[in-house]
Amino acid sequence: MFGKDLPYNRPIVDSLSTDGGIVRSWCNLGSCCHPVPVQQGLEPEVQPGQDGVGTGAGDEASEFGQLAPVSHGPRLGIGMDSCVIPLRHGGLSLIQTTDFFYPLVEDPYMMGRIACANVLSDLYAMGITDCDNMLMLLSVSQRMSEKEREQVMPLMMKGFRDAAEEGGTSVTGGQTVVNPWIIIGGVATVVCQPIDFIMPDGAVPGDVLVLTKPLGTQVAVNAHQWLNIPEKWNKIKLVISKEEVEHAYQEAMLNMATLNRTAAALMHKFNAHAATDITGFGIIGHARNLAKQQCNEVAFVIHNLPILAKMAAVSKAGGNLFGLLHGTSSETSGGLLICLPREQAARFCAEMKASRTSSVGDGQQAWIIGIVEKGSRCARIIDKPRIIEVPYRGLAAGNAQEGANTVTTPTNTNSSPAEAQPSLAQ
Repeated sequence: MFGKDLPYNRPIVDSLSTDGGIVRSWCNLGSCCHPVPVQQGLEPEVQPGQDGVGTGAGDEASEFGQLAPVSHGPRLGIGMDSCVIPLRHGGLSLIQTTDFFYPLVEDPYMMGRIACANVLSDLYAMGITDCDNMLMLLSVSQRMSEKEREQVMPLMMKGFRDAAEEGGTSVTGGQTVVNPWIIIGGVATVVCQPIDFIMPDGAVPGDVLVLTKPLGTQVAVNAHQWLNIPEKWNKIKLVISKEEVEHAYQEAMLNMATLNRTAAALMHKFNAHAATDITGFGIIGHARNLAKQQCNEVAFVIHNLPILAKMAAVSKAGGNLFGLLHGTSSETSGGLLICLPREQAARFCAEMKASRTSSVGDGQQAWIIGIVEKGSRCARIIDKPRIIEVPYRGLAAGNAQEGANTVTTPTNTNSSPAEAQPSLAQ
């Protein structure tokens, strides 16, 4: 990220609630998930790429884009989730990524977990399951008192470290600075053999698109902020209750803090051809960026949009709030968008669902949301995509214990991952 002093990325106020939580006003409404534009002169192409960096797809001579393979291994530069650098020794490759952002939830500990999950997700998008080392990047707000710093920052750091430990790695260093605003992020690094990662360029016509987390986190976070802003709340209160907003907010935090590690492992088992993670540019932005990286002339067509329950209605009530139904709503630490062979996709989804009850699983689902067809390396969402209402896992677990499920979905939706398949007719 190379943005500098951009007003729409500035938090409004830095302060604490009485219980030590991060106050909602740290993020401008509707902007806490927005990516930072690339500094002029650094972008190799006009099409944006992952996390605000331009993509050089299609330009093999560009030092920024997907570089031509060299004799001792594949190479990937700026434009996708991680860089891939062949090392001089033993046929090994260095895979590395970095990311950071401003707080978007009130709980400092959960914010730390989300930040770590977001960084690791870039490795997971390449099928890497084991990270060798992490660094933490932390900016302390100069507006915070010493007491506030002592309350908040250790919790954020603990959340980050705990998520790293869950991912089988550790934080060995980093950098802390004083800044007008709180920022948290990190660097993830792994040294591995080419067989350990999947280059994001192998999609073929006939593949299907699978998504491993529901959309709608930006809408959920902002709806939660609006509970205390009457003029905003009045726009959506007819379609959602305050209790439902709280449930959606908790579910969004849970999803953002969930690692994509299980999906990364299953990418190898089911022969994934390419993948990316869904973050600041929304599902359509990242789908387009991934399509541009492909060696084959393909197009991605999205038929289904899995969305957190009630968030589609909230978006409609707000006038297609943040472009959720158009696929442009930002996500933070979102799911993986994976190109899988058609015959493998349903089994992939079934194993993801099974991992929810496994002692080592990280509690995810997956949905078949589209197809890969012949085309000009582009992506689109059909005019009337099926909205899959995804119930909150916390509520579902509670209802299961009672032997009844009170979460209802519209008749045109389907929350079964393996059954949520688009029509494959051309």
